[in-house]
Amino acid sequence: MTTIRYPWDQPPNNGEIREIAEGVMWLRLPLPMKLDHVNIYILDDGDGWTLIDTGIKTRKVIGIWQNLIDNILSGKPIKRVIATHHHPDHVGLHGWFVEHYGAEYVSTQVAYLTARMLTLDTQETYLESQIDFYRKAGMRSDLFEVRKSERPFNFSDIVHPIPIGFKKIFEGDKIEMGGRTWDIRVDHGHAPDHATFWSCDDHLVLSGDQIIPSISSNIGVYPTEPDANPLREWMTSCERLKEFSKSDQLALPGHKLPFLGMPLRLTQLLENHNGALDRLRLDLKTPKTAGEVMPAIFKRNIEDSEYSLGLVEALAHCNYLWHAGEIRRSLDDDGAYRWQIK
Repeated sequence: MTTIRYPWDQPPNNGEIREIAEGVMWLRLPLPMKLDHVNIYILDDGDGWTLIDTGIKTRKVIGIWQNLIDNILSGKPIKRVIATHHHPDHVGLHGWFVEHYGAEYVSTQVAYLTARMLTLDTQETYLESQIDFYRKAGMRSDLFEVRKSERPFNFSDIVHPIPIGFKKIFEGDKIEMGGRTWDIRVDHGHAPDHATFWSCDDHLVLSGDQIIPSISSNIGVYPTEPDANPLREWMTSCERLKEFSKSDQLALPGHKLPFLGMPLRLTQLLENHNGALDRLRLDLKTPKTAGEVMPAIFKRNIEDSEYSLGLVEALAHCNYLWHAGEIRRSLDDDGAYRWQIK
């Protein structure tokens, strides 16, 4: 297959479900950001339901779930909630389902521990080490001044408390759900230990945020690990998943529309970042901060609402070339790292 094909050109409305394969339903839930939705998949296990991700914790989203439980999913219990990865738009209500419905929490270990840690770690102000991270990244001065005084985003704002107990899944495991046996694959880059699920009985793949059509998952470096190299992990994962992907597999992603053509999409994702790295190499013929290389990487100006995500992704590209030994960095008098090709 040489194109990406979408069996459905429109998603279900928020809060509505659509059966897309026997025993597999697609639910759209709203997000209060530019990427304004997350896809949830509800699998019929015969004696109950398995949820792949759950959306964020807001009154609106809880109301949508309550309506579905009372009117659509009634008669069978929510047996399991499965996390593809730890990000709040995916695990925001996992603990709510455990607490209120006795569901089993299923996750990779790193995703579970990261979600639990971040939900418990609440902050009213940024630490000086976090402010220093944004200074070194070369955050735009007006936004940096705001950053120094604003309240940080806390996972607990939109994530229900993560329960103490969970069931761990591994790379290479198999899991039964939705009347199918699924292979579990675990990859990295967008999030550590991101799980995807590959049906052994038909051509369905629950691809989470690891393989999304039309947009690239954010690959970012954060204050928790400022010298991390997530872009290398991401590109390694994309290459690895090409070995398992087939053109006739229906990918069920965490955002956007289900699609056919995963091998091509994985190639596109790799080409996208390789192109950005090539542009960065040219841009770093003169010293620049991560903030200053954003237009070269993204080929456009980044709006204020997207700036923070753009900055951490620009830093991921700089770190990639730095770890590869292609560029050097120096800490200037203003406290920012400037990167330059060797």
